[in-house]
Amino acid sequence: MKFTYSSNLQRSAIRLDGIDKVTGKLKFLTDLSFSNMLHGKILRSAYPHAKIISVSTKKAEELPGVRAVVTSKDVPGLNRFGLIFPDQPVLCDERVRYVGDAIAAVAAETVEIAEKALQFIEVEYEPLPVISDPEQALLPSAPQLHPKGNILHQASFQKGNIEEAFQICDVTVEETYELPRQMHAYMETEGGVIVPEENGRITVYVGTQHGYNDRFQLARILNIPESKIRVVSSPMGGSFGGKDELNIQPYGALLALKTGCPVKIHQDRRESVRSGLKRHPMKITMKTGACRNGKILAHQVRMIADTGAYATLGPAVLDFAVEHATGPYVIPNVKVEGVSVYTNNGVAGEFRGFGGNQVTFALEGQIDRLAVKLGICPIELRKRNLRKADDPGPVDQQIAPTDGAAQVLKEISKSPILTKKDTENKKSIYEKTRTGVGVAITMHGGGLGFGRLDPAGGRISLNEKGKIEVAFGFEEFGQGLLAVIQQLVMKEVGCSADDIQITIGDTYCVPRSGSSTASRGTSMVWQALQRMKDPFKKQLLEKASQCIKVPSTQLYVGPGGIWSLDGSNAKPLITYRQLADKTNDDPIQIETKFPFPTTSHSIPGGHYLYSFAACAVKVEVDELTGKVRVKNLDQVVSAGPVIYPTGYLGQIEGGSVMALGYSLLEEAIMKQGSYVTNNFDSYLIPTVKDIPTSMDITAIEELCEGDEYGPRGVGEIGTVAVAPAIAKAIHDAIGLWVTKLPVSREEIIKAVHQKEMKEWLTKKI
Repeated sequence: MKFTYSSNLQRSAIRLDGIDKVTGKLKFLTDLSFSNMLHGKILRSAYPHAKIISVSTKKAEELPGVRAVVTSKDVPGLNRFGLIFPDQPVLCDERVRYVGDAIAAVAAETVEIAEKALQFIEVEYEPLPVISDPEQALLPSAPQLHPKGNILHQASFQKGNIEEAFQICDVTVEETYELPRQMHAYMETEGGVIVPEENGRITVYVGTQHGYNDRFQLARILNIPESKIRVVSSPMGGSFGGKDELNIQPYGALLALKTGCPVKIHQDRRESVRSGLKRHPMKITMKTGACRNGKILAHQVRMIADTGAYATLGPAVLDFAVEHATGPYVIPNVKVEGVSVYTNNGVAGEFRGFGGNQVTFALEGQIDRLAVKLGICPIELRKRNLRKADDPGPVDQQIAPTDGAAQVLKEISKSPILTKKDTENKKSIYEKTRTGVGVAITMHGGGLGFGRLDPAGGRISLNEKGKIEVAFGFEEFGQGLLAVIQQLVMKEVGCSADDIQITIGDTYCVPRSGSSTASRGTSMVWQALQRMKDPFKKQLLEKASQCIKVPSTQLYVGPGGIWSLDGSNAKPLITYRQLADKTNDDPIQIETKFPFPTTSHSIPGGHYLYSFAACAVKVEVDELTGKVRVKNLDQVVSAGPVIYPTGYLGQIEGGSVMALGYSLLEEAIMKQGSYVTNNFDSYLIPTVKDIPTSMDITAIEELCEGDEYGPRGVGEIGTVAVAPAIAKAIHDAIGLWVTKLPVSREEIIKAVHQKEMKEWLTKKI
């Protein structure tokens, strides 16, 4: 593996939580135990769509060891949750809309007793017609799943005259692309412990990406003030967006309040598959037209997203896909229409890439098809249509000037994957194995976007222990945020790693910083520190000056404490601990609040700050088995300064491997509203055997002159351009245009047979 970057930061710095994680010392929230703790289980629906005639919990309540059973009548507040629209019942009482719907929850003295109790809960159903196809859901005759119908959300963008533009195009391509339902596959499934406290308070130890959002939703459900709810949300064993919505929290809280005991709920993998969020399946039809010189004139897009039974973040995902439908290209005539549809399938929500993966696969597929028709090199065609630094964003909104698109395209064109002569001549010594190469690029907006509340902030202080304490309302779920915060504080304040104490993931201890989503964490920490560092250091120096009787102009903040500028001392004039002891009555603390930078005059969700990526891959296609192996993968990412190189590399490499699964292996198959793939024995994710033999990552750190927004996040963008690059490489190898993910081995074998038959017939003639 190789990582190219220009930063002078310490590449080998060890993650703060790294050793404890790899040795097993670190306790995750699902590892916690408390005295008198009970175990909870949730009864999920037996049908993807049905009326509930009756629910009887009497037999379950009489089972020895059962301490409580709750149903909808036990919900004291709003019996609904949902980040955008609270349309999902906490506990269903009239109707179930998917197999993950909860009807009752049990708290018992052991997990085994709780599981047995679920079998004693009697539910009488009246099955209803199942809508498993989003296009079927749009028919006037389809059963209506919600009071306002089966359409969750519609989004669009249009400019120019699409009809006239297509008439003057020399070449057009039209294709329909189908993208799958993907599991987050985090190692730690949904779970945690909810602990009742004095005076009706509760502490929620459950992994989430936004503790304050969870607190708000739980307060509505439990009908208690937010101030009585503490959410501890770090550390957790992975999320990728899947834990941004409530999962087991309401059930554990209801049971804990009813029993007066801590309640642990930890879903097994099958329960997680059944009830957890997935990536939105989409069907995208694109028609794209260009002149002979390669200039793209017209681009028409229609997309249907299957959001499943409830909204979650479906509207925002669709908005993001619509916004990114033209990607980093300047196209004068555009018409994009999208609809997010309710079905009785599993609920789809936030997933790394947030709709960008789906639409980029289709867009880059169009570019490659145009290149073939026009006889133009795919990289050259992209170059001719690429945005410039000062061009508007993809929906004609104002964005921060950036030349990232041209930078990544220029750099990826130097990749040995694309420039090195293939000595195998595309056909290996095994005769039935062919190789091919492909390239794709993408842009990705950071933050929640135009028209959405996206608060940020942070706090820095000298605490009573003499530590420089930095507090943010973010969570650590494996992305390496702790190391990013540490590196930034060392650089911006001037202290050492030993001087720092980081506080995150606890609503009792941290300010509101917004969600740990949308590739915003690193950016927001950087921007918060830019606002806080100077006043904080000024306070440190002024207080130190008062204590040691040396003018503050002769002092500076350094490792271990406050130092003399003249360099006459080999140690600090006063340590941070000494300074803290002398300022107990007047603590040093700075806090900031600000919104994530946004744009104006945009469609909902339009972004202001973007990162860019380009990916080149080399694949090997086995014509006998249809297996595709990615042998080499290079990515170039333009996202501003690299803060923590090891973490940066991990994000892009990890995102690349996740995208390999999306491209070649993973699909959470559903039939008539029920999962066919309900565990990892049938849902395949990449292993070490599937990782390319080489992955080279290049970071472009330069920002346009005058850019004051610092580093952009890279948590998502590494997943986006991989799939279309693989699709093009397959076409390069065997001539097959892939339109559906994951790539079908059967389709490859069929295409090879058809090609061989055509060649045989040509020879005969």
